[in-house]
Amino acid sequence: MRTRTLALAATAAIATSTLSFTDLPVASAQEIVADEQVIVTTARRRAESFQDVPITITAFTEEDIAAAGIERPQDFVSLTPNVTLVETQNQGTSFLTIRGISQARNSEPSAAILVDGVLLTNPAQLTQELFDVQQIEVLKGAQGAVYGRNAIGGAIVITTREPGDEFEGSVKLGYDDGPGFNVGVSAGGPLGDSDVFKYQASLSYYDTDGWIDNTFLNEEADPYQDISLRARLLWEPSDRLRTDARFYISEVETQALFFNIVNPFVPTFNDANVTSLDVRVNNQGVNDRDLSQLSFKVDYDADWGTVTSITSWDSIEELLTGDQFDFLPIPDSFFLGATGADWAQSQFLDVDTVSQEIRFTSTSEDRLRWIGGVYFTQTDRFISTANTVDRNMGATPVFRSPVSPVTWFIDPNSDQITYLADGQDNFAWAVFGELAYDVSDRTEVAFALRYDEDERENTTLTPSAFLIPFGLPDVSGQVRKETWDELQPRISVRFQPSDNLTVFGSAGRGFRSGGFNQTGVGADPTAQSLGVVDLFDAEVADTLEVGLKSQLADGRVDLNFSLFDTEAEGSYFFLFLATSSTQNLGSLGQVDYQGFEFDVSANLTDNLDLMFGYGYTDSEIKQDSPFKDPLSPSAVGNQAPLVTEDTINLTIQYRAPFGSAGREFVVRGDYQRMGDTWWDPANTTVRNPINLLDLRFGVQADDWSVMAWGRNINDVEYNTEWSPGGFLFKGKPVRYGVDFTKHF
Repeated sequence: MRTRTLALAATAAIATSTLSFTDLPVASAQEIVADEQVIVTTARRRAESFQDVPITITAFTEEDIAAAGIERPQDFVSLTPNVTLVETQNQGTSFLTIRGISQARNSEPSAAILVDGVLLTNPAQLTQELFDVQQIEVLKGAQGAVYGRNAIGGAIVITTREPGDEFEGSVKLGYDDGPGFNVGVSAGGPLGDSDVFKYQASLSYYDTDGWIDNTFLNEEADPYQDISLRARLLWEPSDRLRTDARFYISEVETQALFFNIVNPFVPTFNDANVTSLDVRVNNQGVNDRDLSQLSFKVDYDADWGTVTSITSWDSIEELLTGDQFDFLPIPDSFFLGATGADWAQSQFLDVDTVSQEIRFTSTSEDRLRWIGGVYFTQTDRFISTANTVDRNMGATPVFRSPVSPVTWFIDPNSDQITYLADGQDNFAWAVFGELAYDVSDRTEVAFALRYDEDERENTTLTPSAFLIPFGLPDVSGQVRKETWDELQPRISVRFQPSDNLTVFGSAGRGFRSGGFNQTGVGADPTAQSLGVVDLFDAEVADTLEVGLKSQLADGRVDLNFSLFDTEAEGSYFFLFLATSSTQNLGSLGQVDYQGFEFDVSANLTDNLDLMFGYGYTDSEIKQDSPFKDPLSPSAVGNQAPLVTEDTINLTIQYRAPFGSAGREFVVRGDYQRMGDTWWDPANTTVRNPINLLDLRFGVQADDWSVMAWGRNINDVEYNTEWSPGGFLFKGKPVRYGVDFTKHF
C-alpha cells in the first residue's frame, strides 16, 4: 500500500482517538522542564518538551555536541538519519538534502537555517565553524508554515551559548595531522557589577595544511584557515523586557575548484565511483569568504504573551579562482596546452540582506495557544562568473568587470574568455499564524498558515561583447521581474496515550522561490532539450507524515519512528552549458519522495550508550520539466538528483570512571553509511554506498578533557560529488588529531 494512503489513514486514526483516554493524568509543564534529561526545543518558536512536539526532530544537546566533537555542520549531519550534506567546489557551495529534498549550485537552500532565532538568508552561510554552541535541532518535513520559504525540506535551529548569572569561560587547543592547529576561547557572564547586562564572547581560529594531495604542485589542495568571532550582549532591565544584540564575523581562506575529470574517451567517463585520479591542477586557486551578521532581538512579556522583534543585517562576499576544464597541468591540457597556456575560472559573489520579523506569542499555559507575525527581507545580490586564459601566470581574479574588453575568441591577446554578471534586487515578505488547541489533556490539534511573496528583479550586467560571440541575445542592461507566492498551511495532531508515548500526524506544504538563469539561455537548443529556460520556477512540496516518540525502560531508552510521503512540483536540477559557459537551474515537473526513519538511543548500562538510526528515501520523477523537448530521452521513473537511498548512523560510547570524582575514560565510535546516491535527472551514474568510521577516546573530568580523534579512520576513498560532464570532487581521507579543553 502506498505510503500516502498509510499516512492519511494513520492521521485519521490519531484524530479519532482523541475521544479516548481523556481522563489519564499527564505531567505538568513545570515537571517536564524540571527533568534535566528532557530536551527543551523551540521547534514551534516556543519552549516545549521534545516529547510534546509533533515534528520529527534530531536534537543535539551541549553534552552531545562535546561528546561527538561537532565543530561543523557536516559533523552533526553525519549523525542524522535521512540527511546528507555534499561539500564541494568552494567554501560556500554545499548541498543539504533532507528526505530527498535537495538543492543545487546558486539555488535557494532546502531548509531554513536559524542561529539564535535569526534566519540565515543565504545558503553559503551554512558551512561555518560551530563553536560555543549549546544545542542543534534538525527538523524534518515541510516547515514552511512556521519558518517560511526555503523550509521546504525542514529546518536547522542552532542555539549558541547564552551568558549566565556568573562568569564562565573555556579554552580549547587542538592539533591535527594536516598539520594544523585550532584555538577556541569563550567567556561570558555579568558585565562588570551589573545585574541587567550580560555578555558572551567567543573566538575561534583554525589553520591546517589539508589532506588531499595535489601531486602536480606537491602540496595539499585543501588548506583551510578560518577566524571567527561571535559576541552577544543581553540587557534585561526588568522581568518583562529582554534585548539580545548579536554580532558575528568569519573570514575564511582556502582553495577551490580542484576537480578531477575522467577521460571522456574511456568507459568510466560517467562513473561517480572513480577515485584513482590524483588532483593535478596547476593553479592553487583562491577561495576567500567573508561573512558578517548583526542582529538585534527584543522580547517584551505582556500579561497575554510575548512580543518579539528580530532585526538582522547579513553580508557575504566570496571570491574563488582556480583551474578550468580539464583541470590538468598546462602541458597536459586538452585545449591550449601546446601553446603554453591553459584555461582558468573565477567567480565573485557579493550579497547584502536586511530582514525584520515581528511576532506575537501567547502564553504557554493556555489551552488555546497562538502565534502571529509578519516578516520581510530585502536582498541585493551581485554575481559574476568568468573564464580566463592562464599563461602560466595563475588564475586572474575577476570581480565586477571583465579584465579585458573583448573575449579571447575575438582577440587572442585578451586574457578574458567569457564573462557573465547579474545584479538582483529581491524583496520578500510574509504573514503567518498558528493556533494550537488542547482538545483534552492528552490531545492537541494545531493549524498554521503562512503566506509568502517573493519579488525578484534581475539586471543583466554582462557587456554585449561577451554575449554576442556565444550566440546569446544582446540584452546587456535588460531588467527582468518575476513574483512567486504561495500559501503554506500545516495541520498536526498529537496524541499521548501515556506519559512516555506520543503519536502524531501532520500534513504541510513547503515553498521555495524560483529565479533567473542567464538571459538568453532559453534560446540554446541544448538547454531546451534538457528542460532549461531563462527562468526556473518555484518548488512546492506537500508532505504527509505520521510518527511516534517513546521512552521505555524507565527512561533509559528513547525510540522514535516516522513515515513520510512528499509530492513536489518544480524540484531543482543543475545544468552547465559549455557552449555559453553558463551555470543554470532547471525544474522538474513532479517528483514523489517516500520513506521512513527509525532511531533508538539506549543507556545499556550506567557506562555504555548506544545510538542507532536508519533512514530510507525512495524518490521517483513522475514528470519531466514542462519545458523539456518531448523528443529527448525521458527521466520519468528515475531517482531525483542528489538523493541518497538510505542512511545508517550508529554510535557506541563507553565511559569508565576512574581516579578522583568526576574523572572518566571515554571511548566513542561513530559509523555512517550513505547508500546509493544519484546526481542528475538522467541517473547517468550512481555512487555506490560509502561506509565511514570515526573514533574518539580520551580522559574527561568535571572541568577539563583531553580527547584524541580520528575521522574516516578506515580511509575510504570516495567522491563527495559527481557533476554532469564527468566532474568529480574528492572526499577527505583519514585524518586525526587531539583536543584539550579547559572550563573555568
